Amino acid sequence: MARSMWKGAISFGLVHIPVEMYPAVSNNALDLTMLDRRDFSPIGFKRYNKTTQKEVSWDDIVKGYEYESGEYVVLSDEDLRRANPEATATIDILAFVDAGDVPLLYYDHPYYLAPGKGGDKVYALLRETLKKVGKIGIAHVVIRVKQHLAALVCEGDTIVLNTLRYPDEIRDAGELKIPSAKAKSAAVSDKELKMAMALVEGMSEDWDPGQYHDDYREDLLALVEKKIKAKQTKTITMPDPDEKPAKSTNVIDLVALLQASLGKKPGKGKVAVDEDDDDEPPPPKRAPKPVEDEDEGEAPPPRTRRTASSREPATASAKRTSAKAAAKPAAKASAKPAAKKAAAKTTRATAAASKAPARRKKAA
Repeated sequence: MARSMWKGAISFGLVHIPVEMYPAVSNNALDLTMLDRRDFSPIGFKRYNKTTQKEVSWDDIVKGYEYESGEYVVLSDEDLRRANPEATATIDILAFVDAGDVPLLYYDHPYYLAPGKGGDKVYALLRETLKKVGKIGIAHVVIRVKQHLAALVCEGDTIVLNTLRYPDEIRDAGELKIPSAKAKSAAVSDKELKMAMALVEGMSEDWDPGQYHDDYREDLLALVEKKIKAKQTKTITMPDPDEKPAKSTNVIDLVALLQASLGKKPGKGKVAVDEDDDDEPPPPKRAPKPVEDEDEGEAPPPRTRRTASSREPATASAKRTSAKAAAKPAAKASAKPAAKKAAAKTTRATAAASKAPARRKKAA
C-alpha cells in the first residue's frame, strides 16, 4: 500500500475518529512515451522561467494566485493550512442520507480510510452504525487546495470516502437532443419491450468483477510483442488509403436485431414472449410440385380422397404401382445385353462383305 496522502479525523457530533487516507484506485492506462519521428528519440519537457527562459528546479517553485494580469499572491503550504486549520484536517459529516438518494452521476473519486492510532473502536462503531441504518455520510473535506463534497460508504470492513461533484459541476443535459418517452420517433412497442426484457434476463448474472479485464490493453501489448519479434520496432504503420468507413443508416429493424440477439434468426422460431396482433402474416404455402412419371405419355392419376372403406383397394393399387415401377429397371437391364448382341452381329456381317471381293480376285 502507498503512503498515506492525508491525515486527520472524521467528525460527527462530538465524536472524532482519527483516520488516514489512501488512494483506492490506480491508473493502469498504457504509458506511451512521445518520440521524435525523425530519430525516435524521447521528447522531454522542462520547467522554465518564462522571463529568463532558464530551467527551474522543484526546490525553487512556489504557488501563487493571479489576482491581476501578471500580479500574483504567493501561497505557501502553511498559508493554505492556516486559511482554515479545521477544514484541512477534518472530514466533517454534515448529514446521513440513503445511499439510493445520491445519483451515480455525482460520484467522483474513491479513497480508503484506515483508522489512525487509537481509533480502532470508534472507527468500527461508525462502520457498524452505517451498516445497520443503511445510510451513507455526506461530508466536507479539503484535499490539497479544494474543498470536496464527499460520501462515506461502507465496503466490507472498510470505510470508503468517495468525493462527490457539486451540482454546479454537472452539466445540464437539457441541451442534448434526448427523445422523450412520448416522442413518436422513439415509440417502443410492447413486443419490442418484452423481447428486450427477455434479452436482459438472459444476460443477467451475479456481479463478479474478477471476470472483467482490459482486453484492449492486452491486445495492444500483444501487438507490441509481435512487432518486437518481427523486428519492426521502428516501423510506422499508416492507415490503408483504400479503407472506407462503413456507411451508417437510420433504418433499423429493431425486432430483427432483438431476435438475432436472442440467438434466433429473424422469421424463424418463436420468441419466449407474447406475440402481438400486429405481427406480419406468414407467407402463403406453395403448392407441391407434381411427381413426373418416367413414361412421358402417361399422365398421373387424379388424387382421390380416401375413406375408411377405400383403404384396402388403395393399398392394393399402391402395390401394383410399385411392382410396375420395379419391373421397368429390370426390363431396361435385360434389353441392354440384347442390343449389344445385335450390334456385334451387324459388325461381323459388314466385315465379311468387305472381304468377299478380295477372295474372288484371288480365285481368278
